[in-house]
Amino acid sequence: MSKRNVLLAFALGATIGYIANQQVQTYQKVSPEKALKRAKEIFKKTGPISGSWIYMKAEEIEKDGLLFNAYRGGITRTIDGENKQYEFCIDAETGGIIYSEETV
Repeated sequence: MSKRNVLLAFALGATIGYIANQQVQTYQKVSPEKALKRAKEIFKKTGPISGSWIYMKAEEIEKDGLLFNAYRGGITRTIDGENKQYEFCIDAETGGIIYSEETV
């Protein structure tokens, strides 16, 4: 093979690889670890947290008549010496918080 053909094959392979990578990133879901990290960042804005958890498998959640593929998780905070627990759901597609509420 000539140098020209090798260079052309390399350029074509690199271009196809770049395009494939962009497509994968576009359709890639948010990992449970990233979802939990995002939730912790949001809760930390209003005070310290003392614990957190997340289910590693996304589930179908209905909220206000809309269906979401989401991760369910929780945050524990110590406020005035008392533990307060919050449950949240994060969209597995976008990473947006669907809801958050204090549990009793």
